[in-house]
Amino acid sequence: MADLLQPRRHPMQTAPWSTRVAQVLPLRGARARPALHALPRFTRRKAFLLTGVGVLVAVSSAPARAWHAVDLSGSLPPLDFTLTRASDGKQVTAADYRGKIVLLYFGYTFCPDVCPTTLLNIGEVLKRLGPLADDVRVLFVTVDPARDTLDVLRQYTQSFAPQVVGLRGTADHLAALARRYRVAYSVKKEGENRSYEVTHSTATYAFDYNGAARLLISDLANAKVDLKADTEDLRALIEEKGRPSVWQRLLHMI
Repeated sequence: MADLLQPRRHPMQTAPWSTRVAQVLPLRGARARPALHALPRFTRRKAFLLTGVGVLVAVSSAPARAWHAVDLSGSLPPLDFTLTRASDGKQVTAADYRGKIVLLYFGYTFCPDVCPTTLLNIGEVLKRLGPLADDVRVLFVTVDPARDTLDVLRQYTQSFAPQVVGLRGTADHLAALARRYRVAYSVKKEGENRSYEVTHSTATYAFDYNGAARLLISDLANAKVDLKADTEDLRALIEEKGRPSVWQRLLHMI
C-alpha cells in the first residue's frame, strides 16, 4: 500500500535536463522554446505582463458574493464630499472616514416618518453587529439646510446612535453630492397657497473601507422590514477588513 501512495516518476524525469529536452522535442525540425531567462528583456517583460493578465482574469472571474442588497460595485464613483459636521462644526471630507464602512443617507430632521424609521432600523442593525458596529459610520446628509442648522442636526442625529453623523453643506455642495450618486430631492418653501414641502430618495448607500460604492439598501425605510439580510450584508462588508484586494492577490500569485 505504501508503494501505491508514492508518486510515480517516469524514467525520463531522472535523466539529465539536456537528455529530457532532446527526447521531448518533435522529430520533424521543431525547435525547442528557449527558457524565460534566455529571452530578450522586452520579451520577458511581455511574457510577465501576459501572465499577470491571465492570473487577474482568473482571480476576478471567481464567483461573486450573493448580496441581499443591490450590488453597486463598479457602477458609481467612490465616496467624495466636503461638508460641515454638526457635532463639532468642522469641515470634513470623505478622507476623514477612510477605514470605516460608511452608510450614506439623504434626509432632513423635520421628516415625519421615512427618515426616523430609516435611522431607527440602522440603529437596530448596529446593535445586532455588537462590537463590529464601531467600524461603521452613518452619514446623514440634510437636504433641507435652510431649516436644519448645525445645532438642530446635532441634536437630531445624537438621538439615534453614536455612529450617526449629521452633515450639512451649501446648496451647491449638496446638489453636487446628490448628483454624484443619482439622488433625487426637492425643497419647496412655504408660499401663499402651499406649505413647506421636502421630498427625497429613501435608499441608503454603503461604501467599503476604501470608499468604494458597494451596496444600495432600499428597505430600511420600511417599518416592518426583516433586518436579518441587511445585518448580514453589513457584517460581510466589515469582515472584508484585512483581506487582500484583487490586485494584491495578483501580485502574490505571480
